[in-house]
Amino acid sequence: MHIPVLLKEVIDCLDPQPNDNFVDCTLGFAGHSKAILEKTAPNGKILGIEADNEVCEQLKVKSSKRKVESKRLIVVNDSYANFKEIVARENFKNIKGVLFDLGMSSWDLENSGRGFSFRRDEPLDMRYASRGLTAEEIINKWSEEEIERILKEYGQERFAENIAKKIIDTRCQQPIKTTFQLADIIRQAIPRRFQNQRIHPATRTFQALRIEVNDELGNLDKALPQALEVVNKGGKIAVISFHSMEDRLVKNFFKNNKDLIREKLIKPSWEEIKQNPRARSAKLRVASKLLSCSELSS
Repeated sequence: MHIPVLLKEVIDCLDPQPNDNFVDCTLGFAGHSKAILEKTAPNGKILGIEADNEVCEQLKVKSSKRKVESKRLIVVNDSYANFKEIVARENFKNIKGVLFDLGMSSWDLENSGRGFSFRRDEPLDMRYASRGLTAEEIINKWSEEEIERILKEYGQERFAENIAKKIIDTRCQQPIKTTFQLADIIRQAIPRRFQNQRIHPATRTFQALRIEVNDELGNLDKALPQALEVVNKGGKIAVISFHSMEDRLVKNFFKNNKDLIREKLIKPSWEEIKQNPRARSAKLRVASKLLSCSELSS
């Protein structure tokens, strides 16, 4: 089961009230959204955007069993890069807040079968949606220089050059099709003394491939300005990020936009990290959209 990260903090920051409307740009299995719906009864709604069709179908089945929730939770299978188009298409108005939870769910890692985890022997897919570029295509068709670049840029991998070279050498002999094949190549490319660190040797490479396959940073960069445009004045944008590139993008967007007031950075408590170790790298940034002078004085 996926445990929503920083749940209490998200609720405190967004401050949902009865009949408020929100957009959850990364719906998943609706951990945060269910808590928001409880606060926004009886008529508040959530527009939930989810890129993964299989997750959407599972969620629709579950929510249909709870009639009140199903009427108030609108599930859309799309990318949050299309934020404004989705909101317009669904005629969703009066938006009090927008949430992005950029972390992977436990289901993605353990049940999707798409090769997100190096601990399971699965095809090298790594797509959230069932279309577009796969990790297998990158590993088997991209140049050594391109592979090295994404490992450095998106994975901050110090041994990117070694790993890229080993990938090229291996694929010349046979195609690289599975997570276990790739994890073994990475292990061989990294010096032995660095293989027993706290972080698994394949972590950064798998992260980099996932980000590239799903254009995660590009989509976030497109979505944030759209969220700001659509959210009500006085409303909030909340983003939970899990690595430095995401956090830096969000921080700079909030900092450089004169229509936003930033709030203090929030990190998970030690108690939460003990209960859910995947929360350890989470950071929550929240900003409020400025009211006009006339609205402030009224």
